[in-house]
Formats: sequence, C-alpha cells, structure tokens
Amino acid sequence: VIFCSFGDMLRVPGSGRDLFKVKSEGGDVRVVYSPLDALRIAQRNPDRQVVFFGIGFETTAPPNAMTVYQAKKLGIANFSLLVSHVRVPPAIDAIMNSPDCRVQAFLAAGHVCTVMGIGEYPELAERHRVPIVVTGFEPLDILEGIRRAVRQLEAGEHTVENAYPRAVQTEGSPAAQAMLADVFEVTDRAWRGIGMIPASGWRLSPAYREYDAEHRFSVTGMHTEESTECRSGEVLQGLIKPHECEAFGTTCTPRNPLGATMVSSEGACAAYYLYRRLATPEAAGTAGTREEVTSLG
Repeated sequence: VIFCSFGDMLRVPGSGRDLFKVKSEGGDVRVVYSPLDALRIAQRNPDRQVVFFGIGFETTAPPNAMTVYQAKKLGIANFSLLVSHVRVPPAIDAIMNSPDCRVQAFLAAGHVCTVMGIGEYPELAERHRVPIVVTGFEPLDILEGIRRAVRQLEAGEHTVENAYPRAVQTEGSPAAQAMLADVFEVTDRAWRGIGMIPASGWRLSPAYREYDAEHRFSVTGMHTEESTECRSGEVLQGLIKPHECEAFGTTCTPRNPLGATMVSSEGACAAYYLYRRLATPEAAGTAGTREEVTSLG
C-alpha cells in the first residue's frame, strides 16, 4: 500500500508510469490527510506493508519525522517511509553558483522559515550579494516581499529581511528542528530538471534505517529518466519563462505533466498554464536585461 499527502504527486511521471497508472491497474495507492493516518492504517493491518511517500521541503519534514519516531516507539514494523525531502538553502546556493544565473533576489518561503528560522540565509545573501526576503503566501504578503526585494536592489543592498513576522521567528521551531536532527541526516539529493545538489536533502538516520522503504525493498540507486522535451530545470533557475519551453501547453499540461513545475498547482508552469498562457513580447532593445526574482519552497 502506498500513501501520500499530496494528490498532485500521483501525476509525477516515473520511468514508465505514474501512480495514477499504478492505481488504475489495481495498485493500492491512497491520498491521506496526514502521515499519521497511514501509520494508523499500518497498525490496523499488520499483515500488509504500508509505505508513506515523504516529500517536500523543510515544512513537511517534521510531521513525517514524527511519524517514523512514533512507528519505532510503538513497534509498528510494517510501516516505512520513502524519503524525498529537500532543503532550500543548498538549492539557493546551487542556483547562484550557476554560470548562467540571472536571479537577482529571492523570496524565501515563510512556511519553511517557520520551521527552520532564517539563520542559514544571511551567509548566502552576503556571499552571493543577493537580497533574500521571507514572505507569506497571501497576495499582500507576496507584494510586500517583492517591494522589499526591489527596494534593496535599487539601493544596492543584499540583506535578509523578515516580511512575515506574524509566523516566522528568527530561530524557527526548536522542537521541530530537534525532531529532524534525531530522525533524519543530511544527504545529497537529485532535483528534477537540475541534477544532484550536495547536502540538499534528508534521509533517515541509522537509528531509523529499518523504516527506510528504499532499504526495506532494496530499491536504492534507482535512476529515473526525465523527459528530454521538458525544460523545467531552466524554469526553476529563472533562465526561461514557462511559455518559452516548446512542450508547454502541448505535450506538457497539468493533466499530463512532464516536469515538476507543471505537476504541482503551485508550480510556475502550472500557474502560467492557468493564468497567463500567452507570451509577452519583449520590448525592442531589452533582450538579455530582464531581472528575475525567484521563489523556492
């Protein structure tokens, strides 16, 4: 039995099929509200192996870590976690180190910083001389984040600002961080469309390795072939707009996504598909001067 909390993940293309296809062929794939729901189902069905697909940034990692902690505490041996968690700061570093980088400012995701705080960002802002503004997700939050980023760019500044103080504290959540440190350890992680980014992910620590689905079912070292048509990696790095990808809106749609940015309803390609499908021609003489503000998480 495979469980996940994000319905969008059922459409993520694999090497030959996605989870929707697996489900249509009779596989037991379910969407649940919480990883603890999957743990309770495992507890009630000790004769079945239950795998929870743990994905997302630092936001979703603590509840998944807590679930594994509870599985071990309760001795529920038929539950395991397929870990695909990623970390934001190493991704920012990788994007800024790219020789083709055009990103000039970052909006740091408020839900990530609610967990992890903002302590990892000042060094990145200083080293790469790039403004980083922590924002929420309401329209006014986004606008305020953009306003602060633009103000810094115009003033030649590159600091970290917290524009989401009603939710984000400088230190984040110590309890959540302690749970992450206990259950997970930092590892290299391959990002769809970008490639391997050192120290950009988590995996279960040795103390919880028996709950790692990769090890339990001997599926370590698997490599997924990505679509050669998809340019989502360039979209993620701010190198192109979604509509500049030849597959956009034709072979790649929210119903049949080829890349990560079209899978999620929060992805750049999915947003362009729904709200801005027409290309906007650049004014004469402005090619190559476009500024980019990007958001991860």
